[in-house]
Amino acid sequence: MEWVDHSGRFLLSNNSTFSLGFYTGVDVTTFVLNIIHINSSKVIWTADRRLLLSSSDKFVFEDNGNVYLKKGNDTTWSTYTAGEKVTAMELLDSGNLVLLGENKTILWQSFSSPTDTLVSGQEFAEGMRLKSFPNRNTSVFLDISSGDLILSAGYQTPQIYWSMKGDSRRSNVSNSSNGNVHSVILVSNSWNFYDQNKALLWQFVFSGNSDPNALWAANLGSDGSIKFVNLQRGNLATEEATRIPQNTCSVPEYCNPYEVCYFGSWCQCPTALNGNCRSQPLSSCSSSHQLVDFAYIGEKLDYFALGFVTPSVKSTVNACIEACRSNCSCNVLLFNSSSGGCFLFDQIGNFQRSDPTSNGYVSYMKVSNTSGAKGSKNKKRAIVIAVIIFATVAVIASLAYIGFWYHQKKKSLLDYSEETLEEENFLDSLSCMPIRFSYGDLSRATKNFSSKIGQGGFGSVYVGVLADGTHLAVKKLEGIGQGKKEFRAEVSIIGSIHHVHLVKLKGFCAEGAHRLLVYEFMGKGSLDKWISKECEASKVLDWNTRFNIALGTAKGLAYLHEECEVKIVHCDIKPENVLLDDNFVAKVSDFGLAKLMSREESLVYTTLRGTRGYLAPEWITDNPISEKSDVYSYGVVLLEIIGGRKNYDPAESSERAHFPSYAFKMLEEGKPGEILDSRLEFDENDRRIVDTIKVALWCMQDEMNLRPPMTKVVQMLEGLCAIPQPPSSSQYGPQTSLSFYQGSSGDGTSTGPINWSSNAILSAVHLSGPR
Repeated sequence: MEWVDHSGRFLLSNNSTFSLGFYTGVDVTTFVLNIIHINSSKVIWTADRRLLLSSSDKFVFEDNGNVYLKKGNDTTWSTYTAGEKVTAMELLDSGNLVLLGENKTILWQSFSSPTDTLVSGQEFAEGMRLKSFPNRNTSVFLDISSGDLILSAGYQTPQIYWSMKGDSRRSNVSNSSNGNVHSVILVSNSWNFYDQNKALLWQFVFSGNSDPNALWAANLGSDGSIKFVNLQRGNLATEEATRIPQNTCSVPEYCNPYEVCYFGSWCQCPTALNGNCRSQPLSSCSSSHQLVDFAYIGEKLDYFALGFVTPSVKSTVNACIEACRSNCSCNVLLFNSSSGGCFLFDQIGNFQRSDPTSNGYVSYMKVSNTSGAKGSKNKKRAIVIAVIIFATVAVIASLAYIGFWYHQKKKSLLDYSEETLEEENFLDSLSCMPIRFSYGDLSRATKNFSSKIGQGGFGSVYVGVLADGTHLAVKKLEGIGQGKKEFRAEVSIIGSIHHVHLVKLKGFCAEGAHRLLVYEFMGKGSLDKWISKECEASKVLDWNTRFNIALGTAKGLAYLHEECEVKIVHCDIKPENVLLDDNFVAKVSDFGLAKLMSREESLVYTTLRGTRGYLAPEWITDNPISEKSDVYSYGVVLLEIIGGRKNYDPAESSERAHFPSYAFKMLEEGKPGEILDSRLEFDENDRRIVDTIKVALWCMQDEMNLRPPMTKVVQMLEGLCAIPQPPSSSQYGPQTSLSFYQGSSGDGTSTGPINWSSNAILSAVHLSGPR
């Protein structure tokens, strides 16, 4: 097989609209095989989303006609066309990947195995299924079932929450309005529904743009809704009718399970649960009736699945509770006092507030009864208590003997200092500890700390060389008040974190008053040297390099905030703490060090070094510091990366107040290039320029709840989701708030409050871009 590698894309359609290739995301060591619409970066098909590939895995097109992905010795995905006399593999202009046989007959096609997206002209027929990326570990599905197109939540017992027959927005084309749907196709600006004889039954018009040449995609999102995307524009359609279902609360998990969704705008845990919406109810399959009770959730509630199921019984609320008690699969019930309908569920998503004109439903969940089953177990409990008392006495006696023996042993170790013994025992108890250096070792490696290469908020950095020639960066920490144990505990956490966009901690020194950290050496130094006004013209970084540095920095912070076992707020994001390796790959340094200093100490150090402009407003107020504080600092760094310090010096308060407004003004006037470093050469049509400026303005909102999480920043920079228009220039400053800003769509129209979590964080597969 002959193929050409176009940055990971090894098969292009004839019109260069679609490509097949390997793509990667936050974890740059794993890949997935996708078909992607090149201009919009929209993934329309994935070979196998369940298993990520490594660089050593293979895509195979065998002589016998079979095409498959091979991971080690295992086949993870295959077309199963061995022996079918396949003559060619083509990516058609429609985005359909096909295997052709003799006389150009199609033996296999990707359109027959869709993932979460359908495109114009693609037939979705009975027996096929769309599956969304998981949202809180739950996926949703689109199927044709019983002659209807339905959406269902993938719980242990699936729950339907929308059907086309029940959607009043569809229009009947055939006289047989109750005809059975067999297939669905996107045609121009409508979704067309056909029966088994290909006769048109219904149409669902989703856009006022009736251009027959428009290329549309219907995407089943992880939030449970279907949205229609004009791939040629790269933006979501803005008509209200384009959301399926229309009510954003009518999806399984717009909010967390057991929370109540209010008008698709906010979520709230019912008062009766005292904020414990994340707790799961008890399953009574292995419990007696005496150990089961029912906790009141709330009243005047509604639930998305109620319109698609029949009540289990029709009686009183007490009878409904008893029906759930005797059904080990029932964990939650809803009861309507007007109709007497009792509905039992094994799993639940979010509730909705019921229509004000109706009484709604009352709901209960099954919980453990800690006071039940006492009588028959009192005797057994007494025996258990007696055994425990006897065992306790025996353990105390044993511990007393061991303590006496240890005391005598300790006296015999006079030549081993108490401090050294305590220190070694503590070190032995810690896992993931990096190499421990002595102060003398590091002094010799750095030639008595003679070659200083940097100065940060936590101390000075020196270059060092070990005896084997390995280069190191040695940071002498200053103003660290913690004792040895606390310092080594933090070192243990930092040393266990590994990511391609985080500087690796190789060792440490805690000797007397000395506190030093040893990092991998980064050949190109810190970012500030490459974007400063004094940087030589020959060393000015080009646009692509700057964008990749911005994206890499975002991925490193996203990993600290969301992925690592111990979530870390950096608290000192600035160009000096973004280091570059020999290939200009960005790596975030100094993460985890903020815990070694108090908030007041950190503020003093950053202010003295002229870096206060990077701190979010909450640093100098009583508001708590959080991941969103890092997001603000990242926004400042992002503007410096694209504009250079000629435009924005955060040490000057006047510039800090002026530049976000200036950047917004340039966006409004269609002059984003005015914001970029004047020394840069760039393509004015590069959409990444406008996207990057928008992201920076969102990150720098004074109201922290308006700032996006770093995972969303990565998605927006990679073009995987639409970027709302930032607030107008008049809205920058301390007065900005969620109640003031009502949000906007991609075209700047008001759409309601921004909810960065409404499109749940995508998996590593979805956080992808061309490689």
